[in-house]
Amino acid sequence: MVTLSFLAVKHPMKTTSALHKPATLHDVAREAGVSLITASRALGNPAVVSDATIERVRHAVAKTGYIPNLLAGGLKSKRSMTVAGLVPVISVPQFLPTIRALTETLDHEGYQLILGQSGYANSREEKLLNTMLSRRPDGVVVTGLVQSQAARAQLQRLGIPVVETWDLSDRPLDMMVGFSHLKVGSAIAGFFLRKGWKRLGIATGDDHRALMRRDGFVAAIGRNIPTVIVPAPSSLATGRRAMAELLAQDPKIEAVYCSSDHFAQGMVIEAESRGLRVPQDLAVCGFGDADFAAHLRPSLTTVQVDGEAIGRLAAQLIIDRCNGKKIDKPVIDVGFRIVERESTA
Repeated sequence: MVTLSFLAVKHPMKTTSALHKPATLHDVAREAGVSLITASRALGNPAVVSDATIERVRHAVAKTGYIPNLLAGGLKSKRSMTVAGLVPVISVPQFLPTIRALTETLDHEGYQLILGQSGYANSREEKLLNTMLSRRPDGVVVTGLVQSQAARAQLQRLGIPVVETWDLSDRPLDMMVGFSHLKVGSAIAGFFLRKGWKRLGIATGDDHRALMRRDGFVAAIGRNIPTVIVPAPSSLATGRRAMAELLAQDPKIEAVYCSSDHFAQGMVIEAESRGLRVPQDLAVCGFGDADFAAHLRPSLTTVQVDGEAIGRLAAQLIIDRCNGKKIDKPVIDVGFRIVERESTA
């Protein structure tokens, strides 16, 4: 048997909460040597205080570790100073410039972006939107169109600014910054036809935007062609498998359009592993103009979209609406361009 004995301690240890009591705005004001109201204005409405005071208050915030109570401020101003952002998959390279520009533009005006990954299923989009809207964001930015009818109805009831991006529609929910995927597909088909290629193929993800590009491509060609559809998001690995399937459908295929650059990279690898030369035996075009596209060997022909402009413009629309400004152009088409490189030269 083990007997435990305890010694009385004259000076018991302080609890963690006592040792780490959160700093308050009073602590900041005292450290900065200003009144409580001045400290509050320096943090919440800096335009009405001097630069020197703002600097002293910010130094005091850093020294005390003060974290503003955004919820309390939001109750007074009826603003949360947050914007909800939804992307299908955060890791997709083509969306990264948009996320970066959206974050930076919002931050410059004091807003913070809360980012969520919706996937490619409407049910996930609806659930994620419900969770984010419970935090009362001042606006919502969505990659693509809001597909869920229940989510569209809820956003319309709330009446907060909503910007749909990376797409165009004649029925926007509120505001929109993007481009036509049908026109992208049609433009790529025209590019292929001008090259004189007749035996064409498509490898595409199964998400709405990728399938719209497929539809535009097929409509411009005017006939059905070998096609492989994979679950979104497509990847290098699924690109290799898709290339194998296309070659099984037509061993003499001349040119292939792929719904993403990663997808296209996988197809190039698979083609070359089978002894096919790109572009001499097989031309390949991607979509998105990812950072690596220009540095592959062969470098990848692709469709370039200004993702940074999409993020910047979407953020500005939210900010302007929150500030009560009239939006003269609620739908903005940023366009696109085909960047030809070695894979189709």
